Amino acid sequence: MTKLQKILWFVLLVLGVFLCIALWYKVTYSMDVAESYEIHASASSKRLLIATQGSDFKDSVVQEVVTQFKADSLAIKVIDVSGLAKIDPNDYTALLLIHTWENWKPPKEIEKFIHRTKINQDKIVVITTSGDGSYHMDGMDAITGPSKPENIRPMAEDAIKRLQSILERTP
Repeated sequence: MTKLQKILWFVLLVLGVFLCIALWYKVTYSMDVAESYEIHASASSKRLLIATQGSDFKDSVVQEVVTQFKADSLAIKVIDVSGLAKIDPNDYTALLLIHTWENWKPPKEIEKFIHRTKINQDKIVVITTSGDGSYHMDGMDAITGPSKPENIRPMAEDAIKRLQSILERTP
């Protein structure tokens, strides 16, 4: 085997190992697809959209928020963030976006939605989770923190307060 062939095999081996690690990381740490559902679909003129990714932490935060507003007979729709492209924010009184910072950036669906709906920022609440809990999109006043069980209630309560403020100022 020539020196060039050895170098080529080494480069291919390194690339193969890198691809295997990248695939493992994606499979292990990617968010699940969140289950979509509606509560009090036509019961109220006030409507709340919750767009989230699937994980135990995010599901628990969503449950806290839904439990709070379900008692108010507020129309609530929960979707996966992948469905945001079809959402018109003008159809909702308030919106809650819950996502994980992945690969040093937000999911594309979240980023596109935020940029597309700049005029509606005053009715959007964002919860961003990341490893150290400090990442968020520039220009967004997001609730941030790591996805740890002890953060479920504080993050949900902060989101509920912000959502209540939006819902109260809307007739």
